[in-house]
Amino acid sequence: MARFDRYMLSQLLVLFGFFSLVLVSVYWVNRAIGLFDQLISDGQSALVFLEFTLLTLPYVILIVLPISAFVAAVYVTNRLSADSEMVVLNTAGASALRIGRPVIFFGLIVALLVAVLAHFLVPAARSELAGRSQEISKDITAQFLKEGQFLHPTGEISVYIRNITDLGELEELFLEDSRDPEAVVTYTAKSAFLVRGDTGPRLVMRDGLAQTFRPDTGRLSTVAFADFAYDIGALIKSGGTRNRDLRELSTPVLLSPTAEDLASASGELADFLFEAHDRFAKSLLAIIVPLMGFATLMLGGFSRFGVWRQVVIAVVLIILVQLVSNVAEEAARKDAALFWLAYSGPFVGALIATALLYSTSMRRLRGRTPKGIPA
Repeated sequence: MARFDRYMLSQLLVLFGFFSLVLVSVYWVNRAIGLFDQLISDGQSALVFLEFTLLTLPYVILIVLPISAFVAAVYVTNRLSADSEMVVLNTAGASALRIGRPVIFFGLIVALLVAVLAHFLVPAARSELAGRSQEISKDITAQFLKEGQFLHPTGEISVYIRNITDLGELEELFLEDSRDPEAVVTYTAKSAFLVRGDTGPRLVMRDGLAQTFRPDTGRLSTVAFADFAYDIGALIKSGGTRNRDLRELSTPVLLSPTAEDLASASGELADFLFEAHDRFAKSLLAIIVPLMGFATLMLGGFSRFGVWRQVVIAVVLIILVQLVSNVAEEAARKDAALFWLAYSGPFVGALIATALLYSTSMRRLRGRTPKGIPA
């Protein structure tokens, strides 16, 4: 690798790391705020919140890396142009493709990172996140441990706790169970505490009253008790085997799904094939995106008065490529034979980058062509 290639590649990698760190932090914090409100309001601990935010990190990085690569390529190209380094290379006869060779190397590095994320880390993180989410949704005991407000762990259960002591004792408990519409039971107790039983958690109430109301007869019966165990585990639905998300399946499974895989993910073959090939397309797009940014700035020439017009054009072209990908996705998910449309975005991007580099080379060749001396 030539000295200039190493120099430009090092600049690209440094700025790529910086922009990735900034964008991941912003995007991650934004997602974490909503996740924090949801988990803490459900009575989960800070450790659960930290676990969930870490599991969302691979997907956030996957989204951010191509954007960071594009920004780094545009920034480095503009800076080299402003420092007249591009002018020197152009004067020395280097073509646009030769100058852009470090950008291609840089794109290959980013593509490798994207491939590791898309094929391994993101599916594994999504699978773990889905499993933990299901576990938490079944953890109905955490939803009991809130004081001073009416809670509804299920649609037929209402709970109110006046105070929770430091020892975990529930004071002044109210619980209404309307799962049986013909016999609505209301429990009140001076104190209660949660214990683990063979069939799940139990709520042991002390010094309370059970009132059973039968709407069909209008009768209300009451029973006082010193101790009463209420089975909270019965409220937790077994749920059976959960349906898996396509995005948490491995790439080999997506490429050759069995009947069991199709049934467990509730998806069609077209969805499986597109999801698999879209992961490969993301890696290709990671090569094309920075090259498009570089080629657009090269097309505009070298000026000390700014390159905002070229930057806007580059952004518009990236948006165009994304629109092509979105349209292709809609078609590919309807027909398994159209899985190759997953590569339409990278293909269109490659055509645009090639056309821009070719146009730049032609302009420079015309500029070097000697003109005849007028008589």
